[in-house]
Amino acid sequence: MQTNFTENTSALFEKLEKFFTSKTVVGETIVVGDVTLIPMINISFGLGTGSGDGTDEKGNKGVGGGGGVGAKATPTAIIAITNGKVEVLPINQRGGLEKLLDMVPDIVSKINIPNSECTKTEE
Repeated sequence: MQTNFTENTSALFEKLEKFFTSKTVVGETIVVGDVTLIPMINISFGLGTGSGDGTDEKGNKGVGGGGGVGAKATPTAIIAITNGKVEVLPINQRGGLEKLLDMVPDIVSKINIPNSECTKTEE
């Protein structure tokens, strides 16, 4: 049983390693007016297995095995295209995030919301 488990997990990891060849993924494009935003996402995967066999003090033999898989998606940058000008705004650096936030008012102003959907509150 130990050999089959080890062989099977080794074969599984070889197949998964070939499957997960790309670490950076291009997200769905967002277009608002003349601004196009393309998110870039870093994908990480982790895999682990273990197995063992043994005999207890009474002479009973046992075999066990297990495995686990984990994944993480982290936004790393946004490509902003405005009037033909292309900028890469890294999210993990403070300047890139601030620059992206500075673009928000301009983007929001280009979204058309019918007046009936807007509510005005007075204090």
